[in-house]
This record gives sequence, C-alpha cells and structure tokens, in this order.
Amino acid sequence: MTEKKRPLSALFATRRRTLAVCAVPVVALLAVAAAAPLPFSLAQPGDTADVLGKNEGEPVISISDAREAPGTGKGGGELLAVTIGVTNPDVTVRAADVARAWFAEDRAVMPREAAYPEGGDNVREVKRSIRRQMKDSQDKAVTAALRQLGKKPGDVEVSLRLGDVGGPSAGLLFSLGIIDKLEGDLTGGRTIAGTGTIDAKGEVGPVGGVPLKMRAAERDGASHFLVPKKECGEAEAQRPKGLRLVPVTTLDKTLDTLKDLKDGRKLPSC
Repeated sequence: MTEKKRPLSALFATRRRTLAVCAVPVVALLAVAAAAPLPFSLAQPGDTADVLGKNEGEPVISISDAREAPGTGKGGGELLAVTIGVTNPDVTVRAADVARAWFAEDRAVMPREAAYPEGGDNVREVKRSIRRQMKDSQDKAVTAALRQLGKKPGDVEVSLRLGDVGGPSAGLLFSLGIIDKLEGDLTGGRTIAGTGTIDAKGEVGPVGGVPLKMRAAERDGASHFLVPKKECGEAEAQRPKGLRLVPVTTLDKTLDTLKDLKDGRKLPSC
C-alpha cells in the first residue's frame, strides 16, 4: 500500500512546532548568558587635577624652606594630571553593559586582570596596591625632579597630595610640577595635560587608558597632551579634535619641549 501523503499545512505546522521546541533551550541559554557576570571592567574618562593648584583646599605640591620661584603661579597655566574611572573589581558587569560600552566613544571595555593586575576581586587589597604604586611613583617623581635640578632629596622637602588619584601614571606631571614650583613657569599660560610613569633617572614610561585620558584632557580645556612616545600610534588614532599631541621620552627632553612651546618654536609630533 502506498503511504498517504500529509497535507503541506500539516508539515509546516510540525516544522514550526519543532523549531519552537528547539528554540526554547537556545533562548534560555541566551538569557542565562546575558545575565551572567563577565570578567571585564568598564572604563571612562576620569577627573583631572592641576598639580600646580590645590586639592581639597591644600596645595597638590608643597615645597618647604624654598622661596617661590620667579613666575610660579603667575602664568595662569595648568599642568593637568589625568585619570580614568574604572568600575570596582567587585562590580558585576554583564553582556548588555559590555555591548553599550563597546560602541561608545567615551567608554572602554578591558579585562578585569588588566584593570587590576594586583589584588583580584578584593577591593581592599586593590586599594592598598594602588596606594603603594602612587607612593612609589611620587618618590620617583621627586627624585627625578630634584636630580634634574642638581639637587638631592635631602636638600628640599617636597610633599605631594592628590586625594584619591592612584597608580603610577601621574609621575611625569608631578616632576614637572615640582620643577615649575622651584624654577618658574613651564606652561606659558597654557593648560597642558599629560600622562606617563617616571623613574628616578627621568625616563618616561607608557601607561594605560591613553584614549580616555585624552578625552578627559580635552573636556577640561587642555590644548596640548604629553604622551609617552611608545603610545603615539594609539593616541594619534583616537585623538580628540583640537588636542595637540606631544611625544615625550625623558624629563629632560620634556622640559626642552615645553620651553620650545613657550618660545613658539616647532614641537615634535606623533
């Protein structure tokens, strides 16, 4: 006997039911994935701080037993240390958060271990690590600045205060601020931002989050941005309109560049 053929409408109905049944676990899986925490941190442009000014009513840089250098505080310029804001390591980040940040120009997604290489998910340990890095960075910044001026740490007492700003990336700006305080105006009345670690010999090193730091600098009125030369490629590719990038490698050469800027001479570029 020949098998009786089923109507097309019945076949389509069966396929629809099959697809619907198959789709249930897929939808459930997607829902679970969307709700699951991911090992990422979200970042955005953070605060800026003028190292020549005050923080919470106190000078960011204080130099004891030293007369104010000619021109200090009279040029009207600023040296902005810049930061990025990163979600705490214990904050839950989900797929929707990552998707929104991925397509936003002023947001970034980074692996949590890259944002917090020390301390993992322990917020207290992370904060301790950041404070240690900041203290080490400040000590090196003081040593580099005084060494540049032919002084020893015992010759001048320098105190640095910058609230909750942590990590090593403000080292270059601290050194420049100390030299400005001791030797005179470096800015020529401009608002100059920058980032970069510094060692005791004055070598400038790379840092993270340069694209977001540039946005913070541009937002807060900087005309020029000092960037470690090794990060010129990334910085130039994402440079905000109107912000001039100035590559730097050492404290000594950075001072030469700032003098050229004051005198209207040609600057190096990325």
